[in-house]
Order: sequence, then structure tokens, then C-alpha cells
Amino acid sequence: MSRNKPVAKKFRLAKALKANSPIPIWIVLKTRGRVRYNPFRRNWRRNDLKV
Repeated sequence: MSRNKPVAKKFRLAKALKANSPIPIWIVLKTRGRVRYNPFRRNWRRNDLKV
């Protein structure tokens, strides 16, 4: 990927980067285990970002 990116693309990549984190443990405790994992997790090799 090129070094100089459009600002909108940088925002989309940053959003995808933030969404790729696991959920905090306190959310598992707060929801009593109903929410256990982040369904939006992805791996950079397996899944392709369409941004």
C-alpha cells in the first residue's frame, strides 16, 4: 500500500484496526457471559478488508 493515503481511507483503516480488538473482560461479567467474544475479529492474512 502506498505511503500517502486519502484521509477517508485512513479513517476506515483506523476504524477497522480499533474493531479488531477483543472485548473487555468487564463486558463479559456485566452481561453474565452472554457476550463472550467479538464477532468482528479478523486476521490480516485470512480476511480481506474492503475499504
